[in-house]
Amino acid sequence: MVSIVFNTFANESMIEPAQLIKIATKVNYDLGLRINQQKSCILDISHNKARLPDDFYVLDYALLCSSYKTIQPKMQGRHSEDKSIGTGICNKCHKPDLDNPCAKPDDCCICNKVYTNDCGESFEVVYKQGFDIRSYTEFERLTFKTGKGCDSNCWNTHIHSNHNAEIKNGFIYTNVSHGSIFITYQGAMEDEDGNLLVLDHPMINEYYETAIKHRILENLYFNGEDVAQKLQYITEEMRKARNYARTIVDTPDFSEMRSVWEMNRKAQHRKYYTMFVR
Repeated sequence: MVSIVFNTFANESMIEPAQLIKIATKVNYDLGLRINQQKSCILDISHNKARLPDDFYVLDYALLCSSYKTIQPKMQGRHSEDKSIGTGICNKCHKPDLDNPCAKPDDCCICNKVYTNDCGESFEVVYKQGFDIRSYTEFERLTFKTGKGCDSNCWNTHIHSNHNAEIKNGFIYTNVSHGSIFITYQGAMEDEDGNLLVLDHPMINEYYETAIKHRILENLYFNGEDVAQKLQYITEEMRKARNYARTIVDTPDFSEMRSVWEMNRKAQHRKYYTMFVR
């Protein structure tokens, strides 16, 4: 589309598409992690390390798989999936998770296991590889060091456990010699062959186009072409397109708005009501 607008420059071979790939990559980084696809998988630990997926970008959270049971195989291929299996019962306390301290990750009793998610429901991960289908229902916490691929906002950097890990050079290094790790991560903006992917949205595509136009006119201006007015115009248009694209991307979804509402409700309850309850 940019070549159609700048058809004169394109016909004179003054536009090199290969040099503009980094502009689309820059726009992807500027839009943030919301445009990245959330993925999950199970990694096999061998000799204290597990190889990360090729499209790994940032870790959301990770759990050490404690045990599994084999299920009757039904399909071929390889993928993992998670699903809710109802209200959880702590395997150590044998009490409902919502009625005992085990529902709180920070002050769990001697269990030190992760049996439930935030909703108080049991968590199961089904791992399928060829004819082997495994069901993981017990997990252990895994503490990660802050660094590249695992920032300070990651859940695993704020917990303490006997199992430690860090991300380095495309691998997860841990003090566990053998086992499995279930991870949820943000995938990089690229396909299986490593080709760059961009967000296809009718209101956000304008940001990609104006950013590429700006770089083309900038290169022409430095080469002595009389495009100063065009460059000034497209700079202002790119600023408007960027602000509008960021507004769309940063708009919270329903679950996030509900979480904020619940947090504010609890804060107001503690501030204005709890003091009157004996």
